[in-house]
Amino acid sequence: MRLSRLLFFFFAGAASALAADVTQLLADARAAEAKLDSRRALELYLAADQAKPNDPAILQKIARQYSDSTFDSTALVEQKKFCDLALSYAKRAHALAPNNAVNLLSLAICYAKIGFYADNKTKIANSRLVKDYAVAALALDPDYSYAHHVLGQWHYEVASINATTRFLVRLIYGGLPAASTADGVQHLRRAVALDPQNPSHHAELGFALRSDGQADAAQQTFARALELPPRDKHDLQSQARARAALNRS
Repeated sequence: MRLSRLLFFFFAGAASALAADVTQLLADARAAEAKLDSRRALELYLAADQAKPNDPAILQKIARQYSDSTFDSTALVEQKKFCDLALSYAKRAHALAPNNAVNLLSLAICYAKIGFYADNKTKIANSRLVKDYAVAALALDPDYSYAHHVLGQWHYEVASINATTRFLVRLIYGGLPAASTADGVQHLRRAVALDPQNPSHHAELGFALRSDGQADAAQQTFARALELPPRDKHDLQSQARARAALNRS
């Protein structure tokens, strides 16, 4: 009896220490993420995954860090490797928590980024998946600003494909779902309304407005994007694109 009580307290203490370790790892990872240190954040999230396997929130965070790591590399091979790793972890997170809007959007973003490095057939297939997962994320959380962002970007980019390319895509790959620049503007305006301090939403809205023929509004929106402080690496990239668009005008 005495031995069994000792074992109980030993295992209870070990479990408590492990939970504390995971909590500290996650706190440190979030701090590194806030400093835009993807490498350190990734190391800490991977350590948390070792300590607490198959946690969908941790797996999604690992996917995010691999995705953000593409901004730190100039080598296309390495960028693609990071995208592939991001997708593999995003798939695991979704498998464990399929009704989570963040996990669904994580898949949409991963498929969009992989499209940069893929052949045309894969680009078209991924484009359909981007829309499907973004729509599914919004079905679960209609006020998810980033889901509106991704779907808005999808709409204006697909709608902006020229007629010749669209004909070839339809002829060879079966076409793409219907898209419009107006829907792109609508979704991105909603993203801005939900999170007005997010520079990426403003920048992408600017590109949607430009695609919709609203040049003056686009310029104003680009300028607003540059006024806001960046919060993550995606913001930095979006602001660089907005700055380049303003400089070309």
